[in-house]
Amino acid sequence: MSLAATFADTDERAADQRGAGERGAGGVTAETRFAVPDMHCAGCIAKIERLLPQQAGVSSARVNFSSRTVVVNHEAALAEPDLIRAFDAIGFAAQALHSTAAGQRNQSLAPLIRALAVAAFASMNVMLLTVSVWSGADGSSRHLFHWISAAIAIPSVAYAGRPFFVSALKAVRAGTTNMDVPISIGVLMATVMSVYETIVDGQHVWFDGALTLLAFLLAGRVLDEMMRGRAASGAEALVRRTATGAMRLAADGTSQWVAADDLAVGDELMVAAGERLAADGVIAKGRSRFDLSLLTGESAPVTLGEGAMAAAGTLNLDAPVTLRVTAVGEARAIAEIARLMDSAGQAKSRYVRLADRLSRLYAPVVHTLAAVSFAGWMIAGAGWHQSILVAIAVLIITCPCALGLAVPVAQVVVSGTMMGKGLLVKDGSALERLAQADTLLLDKTGTLTLGRPVATGTAAIPVTQRPIALALAAASRHPLAVALRQALAEPGMTPAPLDTPLDNLVETPGEGVSARHEGRPVAMRRPRPAELALDRGDDRAAVALDLGDGATTIIRFADALRPDAGEALAQLHALGLPARIMSGDRADAVAAVADQLGIDGTGDMQPADKMAVLESEIAAGRHPLMVGDGLNDGPALAAAHVSMAPASASDVGQQAADIVFLGDSLLGLPRAIRAARATMRVVRENLALAIIYNVFAVPLAMAGLVTPLIAAVAMSSSSLIVIGNSLRLRWAVK
Repeated sequence: MSLAATFADTDERAADQRGAGERGAGGVTAETRFAVPDMHCAGCIAKIERLLPQQAGVSSARVNFSSRTVVVNHEAALAEPDLIRAFDAIGFAAQALHSTAAGQRNQSLAPLIRALAVAAFASMNVMLLTVSVWSGADGSSRHLFHWISAAIAIPSVAYAGRPFFVSALKAVRAGTTNMDVPISIGVLMATVMSVYETIVDGQHVWFDGALTLLAFLLAGRVLDEMMRGRAASGAEALVRRTATGAMRLAADGTSQWVAADDLAVGDELMVAAGERLAADGVIAKGRSRFDLSLLTGESAPVTLGEGAMAAAGTLNLDAPVTLRVTAVGEARAIAEIARLMDSAGQAKSRYVRLADRLSRLYAPVVHTLAAVSFAGWMIAGAGWHQSILVAIAVLIITCPCALGLAVPVAQVVVSGTMMGKGLLVKDGSALERLAQADTLLLDKTGTLTLGRPVATGTAAIPVTQRPIALALAAASRHPLAVALRQALAEPGMTPAPLDTPLDNLVETPGEGVSARHEGRPVAMRRPRPAELALDRGDDRAAVALDLGDGATTIIRFADALRPDAGEALAQLHALGLPARIMSGDRADAVAAVADQLGIDGTGDMQPADKMAVLESEIAAGRHPLMVGDGLNDGPALAAAHVSMAPASASDVGQQAADIVFLGDSLLGLPRAIRAARATMRVVRENLALAIIYNVFAVPLAMAGLVTPLIAAVAMSSSSLIVIGNSLRLRWAVK
């Protein structure tokens, strides 16, 4: 698929979008994005996508769980307040997202941390008073300790329990239920009964149980929020890669800086060397080399002249050109890539984690057990006081603390250990998805290779003339000059002094650097086709050095493979992940690397081509792991079952990927696979422990053999066992 074809497709999509907008204006459909911070589990996703379209005027809703956003398709006549009320009707608070509100999506962590701090501090203080009662405090001392405990616990429960109480209240008002409903009932009933026992001078109160329950639940939710909150919007980062404005040429030859949003089709822009394009267009005047990795992934610059197409966000490297605008705003090619990324991210967010699948059963099962316990004891003639205590014990002992901690604790432990090994896990669910990966798809440039030019053949430069070459390379910031300087910068090597005045040192955009040394002309320049002896005159990866001796030395550059690439691919194959290359780079360059590594490879691929391959893999029931680094890899990274990117990747690639690996070695990939599979083994063990605990504990509670206090202690013990089992993962990342 050629670059011209990409622009043609984009123009067609732009026309389609304009038509859709006109239809929307007539009252058919429109699309609005909302931030919904109260989504906590798979049940929330299902409710929003099922219940919101039942509201008047709403046709569909698509959840992106990573960013806590929902895209709503609705009648154009519906305003944002109407849609917010529709969210309220199903029990969720929502806020319309605009460009200025994007940074407000993941602000739910700080309130959870404050609530956890309050619950933990209060539970420790109340526990000290409870120990005094256990130690024999009686009569007026016990009564005083109970009142002090009440004074600490009541405001603490009210504050720390708000995340659960608010969520439960919204669910009840909407006529639904969620995990927070039985949690809230258990905490409130334990607190109310403790207040009653304090007033009547009863022997036991359970303030410590209610607070400990909240502390463990909040700890699990904080850990989970930390893991989920690392995912960011790669689509927004991609759009930010374009210039904020450009110099627009007027008919009289004058120019004026204009914001990108104010550009129009047909405008002529002056794009200086070193500037990024603010719009798609055709070069009307001039010739320069451009970095087109945005669309193709090609690491080497491409020369474009009059009549050639150039995309917004690409970088003009050498000389000023005049660009005639052909597409602006949402019609730009970069905007289409952003839409692909966002659509892919929504598809991935539908992945339901193991703990979330189990949590769907929690609320109805716990409600049923507590109700049966209360009714059974009432029928047996125990009275309302004893019956309520048994029901409270059932609610507390079945509290999903261990279930809630089973996944996030394991994820946080292994993520911290992986960070020490150079692997940054951005999204906790990525570890589950990575453990399922069975196919490996790799970009070439910057992924299998280092993504930067490496000079070869510098040995051809005479030792006495290397200081001159170093001085010329040091005078330019061109990528090839930087690579040559790095290759020549040996210990003890210093640049040769070039003649003064400085006017003798000239850098001509697109041509190179010329100077004089000891009265003789020297240069680092673009090679002529005859000097390269290439059929196409390919000058993208070579420089010519004229060092004053009358001879010309050609220095070529290559994109070297990452160290240990072959070993890493062998380990991944042994782990059951056969690999192949998907790259936007030239087909011949991809074939050379594929042959060297002994794997299959395809070149000249556009972002949409990579998306099509991934969709085919997923439709076939496979779980592809995509590893890429470039801007053009963003949609594929977002669409894959799980994705990784090197730390050298563009900010778009890093944000779209689930895991980022540091350093030049690819051995982090098999290390991450092994760590993810070990994590899932421990998670399954944790869930089994939590289930076994409930199998033994619930019948005891229903039989009245467990007080609310003992229930709280048992619940805490099961949580500590899960935490201890998860700590074994510190030795799993090797």
